[in-house]
Amino acid sequence: MTFLHYVAAAALGFATVAQGAEAPAAPAKPFRFILVGDSTMANTTGYGDALCARIIRSDTCLNLAKGGRSSGSFHAEGRWDEVQGLLRGSAAYRATYVLIQFGHNDQPGKPGRSTDLATEFPANMARYVQEVKALGGIPVLVTPLTRRSFHNGVLENNLQPWADVVRATAAAQHSALLDLNADSYATVQAMGQDDADSLAMAPRPANYDAPSIGKVESAGAVKTTFDRTHLGAKGSALFSAMVEQELKRALPETASHFRSEEKQ
Repeated sequence: MTFLHYVAAAALGFATVAQGAEAPAAPAKPFRFILVGDSTMANTTGYGDALCARIIRSDTCLNLAKGGRSSGSFHAEGRWDEVQGLLRGSAAYRATYVLIQFGHNDQPGKPGRSTDLATEFPANMARYVQEVKALGGIPVLVTPLTRRSFHNGVLENNLQPWADVVRATAAAQHSALLDLNADSYATVQAMGQDDADSLAMAPRPANYDAPSIGKVESAGAVKTTFDRTHLGAKGSALFSAMVEQELKRALPETASHFRSEEKQ
């Protein structure tokens, strides 16, 4: 074999090896979770931060829920604009899931926040789903977390009509649904009033006798952050785990994006 033949053969061999070698796989893009809702999901008063803490570090979780907001006021204040802006910048993520939970402040008697159950509330929820889809995100509707007031041993569920609307909207819009209202109602009913009160932000005062929203106002009573709507550490842990399990069932591809129990 001449020198030129040797060089040609060597070059061919190197090319064959190069062609056979696989290029290193690009790292998988992370998932992103965006939480949209009211105080029962928001920082310090809800389960949202605890849910974000359950998600693996390589993913992103943003808790944009805000206390006192309804399906109408969250949009009217421009907070939804932030969510849409984030969705427009989704190229860095394999998928963006937007969890949307409203209902508490959509109920009557909340000036500037209440929405009509038959018209405005369903229209608002449907619009959120449609706008998330239009921007390439994955909408996930969440029925409102139950309040925790019992009457004669039976847990009240005055959020049932709003939960029904969310369920119907998810079905009509072909959106994922997390039925937190049903799950949380069943769990709290089984706990009973005393155990359920341990989920609150503060211990129940000895003389507490008030509706599910509000603070002690009776003469001589010390005001407290205790109520039967918002969540302390125990409540946040309980309901964030519940949302995690619902999300895994509704969207199985998210299952590997939560930390193992021993790492939480």
